[in-house]
Amino acid sequence: MTTLVTGASGFLGGALVERLLVAGERDVRCLLRVGSSRLRLEALARAYPGARIELFTGGLTGTSDAAAALAGVDLVYHLAAGMSGAAADMFLNTVVTSKNLLTALVALPRPPKVVLVSSFGVYGAAELPRGALIDESAPTEQHPERRDSYSQAKLRQEKLFWDYRKQHGFPLSVLRPGVIYGPGGTAISSRVGLALAGRFLYIGGDNILPLSQVDNCAAAMALVGSRPETDGQIYNVVDDDLPTCRQFLDRYQTQVRRLKTLPIPYPVMRALSWAAERYSRFSRGQLPAVFTPYRTATTWGGNRFDNRKLKALGWRPTVSTDEGLRLAFAHFRAAGSG
Repeated sequence: MTTLVTGASGFLGGALVERLLVAGERDVRCLLRVGSSRLRLEALARAYPGARIELFTGGLTGTSDAAAALAGVDLVYHLAAGMSGAAADMFLNTVVTSKNLLTALVALPRPPKVVLVSSFGVYGAAELPRGALIDESAPTEQHPERRDSYSQAKLRQEKLFWDYRKQHGFPLSVLRPGVIYGPGGTAISSRVGLALAGRFLYIGGDNILPLSQVDNCAAAMALVGSRPETDGQIYNVVDDDLPTCRQFLDRYQTQVRRLKTLPIPYPVMRALSWAAERYSRFSRGQLPAVFTPYRTATTWGGNRFDNRKLKALGWRPTVSTDEGLRLAFAHFRAAGSG
């Protein structure tokens, strides 16, 4: 069986390729953009000499590379997406590239199964009550124009995949991870707070932080990809024993470095967001409304998170939250980053 991993050189992509090799996969095609680092994948190739790890250089900005990458493939893990940048770049690197992949995929005589990595960002969290449980039945965002560019792009991407599946009938499973973390990842999620002008605005308070350790997330993807009963299903990917944002920040400051923090309670952040949105309208956009009440409710409103559906499939976190944080913080401390 040949497996294609898009975004294979990324933080999660590298962990997935390693997980597939550990699980016994021996024919993995890694789709890499021009200029992407190959170091981790080349190291995996040396560590698993009995496996065929093909480093396929190409993009998904057109259908020709997509068709070539898909040739002879039985299973696709689609991770490639825009993570930052202008809204137009995010749309191009997430939605347009996905459409090109799908166009090439449905043209095949027998389209392979697809496992799509989506995001918690597709949920309509702003319209849920504080403390509401987010499971796979929670409503998706109904007002994407009020969200950040990343969430808008991921919502459009996921809808695109479901639409193509409905039209063409190929097997599809969707995973929605929480905050993916680990050595080499982002040090502090925006759900905890934001760095601004030399201060860390601590906004998360006692909200639960929906962490997904990168190796646990990769294991969930590999499991879903291997099981035929996952076709047509959505799975939240979030670990057990989740810390609060306060607990996370306290431990970060103890184990990595001290921050000049400015705590901002949620009601205060809501009021500030409301004022910023009103002033943006008054100034006719001269000051962009970076913070709005809707985005504030989405990011810092506070929810609980459910992983029972994934666990019913047999998944269990192999890296505990305590160990995951210890490893991540040791990396950031050694690197002098974060």
